[in-house]
Amino acid sequence: MNLLGTIVIFCVVALSLVFLTSIALVLFVVRCLGFKRSMDHLIYKLAQVWALIILSVSGCKLTVTGREHIPRTGGFCLVANHNSIFDIVLLLATVGRPFGFIAKKELMVVPLINFWILLLRGLFIDRKNIRKAIGTINEGIRRIKAGAGMLIFPEGTRGKGKGMLPFKPGSLKLATKAGALMVPLAITGSYDVFEKTYRFHPGPVSVNFAPPMAAADIPVEDKRTIADQVYAIIDDMLKKAEGSASVGARL
Repeated sequence: MNLLGTIVIFCVVALSLVFLTSIALVLFVVRCLGFKRSMDHLIYKLAQVWALIILSVSGCKLTVTGREHIPRTGGFCLVANHNSIFDIVLLLATVGRPFGFIAKKELMVVPLINFWILLLRGLFIDRKNIRKAIGTINEGIRRIKAGAGMLIFPEGTRGKGKGMLPFKPGSLKLATKAGALMVPLAITGSYDVFEKTYRFHPGPVSVNFAPPMAAADIPVEDKRTIADQVYAIIDDMLKKAEGSASVGARL
């Protein structure tokens, strides 16, 4: 896509975000009056609409498999590979249940984005301050135990087309300490949409969900290898998705 097309998409993205934020502000006020569960659902639906608008104007062809593996009730953790800023858009569009995520504290100063992270019940983490970071993780655990959903990117940073990076030590503690259902998932094609050239390129993207793993049922002796197990599941899904894409391209 040429530069003009990218500018048009950015304008649509920005204008739709501003419009939906004005509605979300009203919902936030109502939420503060005590209607938490219903307002959280409506706020997520607004974010989902925004994500679907982005997918539509970008021209991406989205494929989703395994969405039935997302728990309908109770707390859960999504565990995903992380290639691009577009990953959040894909997950907002596909998960179907409200979820928050732990974002780096630098995003606290980004207008609108910071507000939406808070609206979606996300948390900001200061990785340089261990005490504050532990407090953030503990708050995430509390929310999961209360029935919320949280998203984890165990790589800790975006892969940017270099393949899946090693998981950071302790990256799954949010799920294991909460005893939550973990849903491994693989995202493909997101890096090529925008970050590869910083211009929008229509193309195939996919989100594939694996069956959930019950962290509470994992024996203590196996919890030290749980990160390796989840890594292997996601890596296998990525290889299968990339293999299917290669076959499709040849056909």
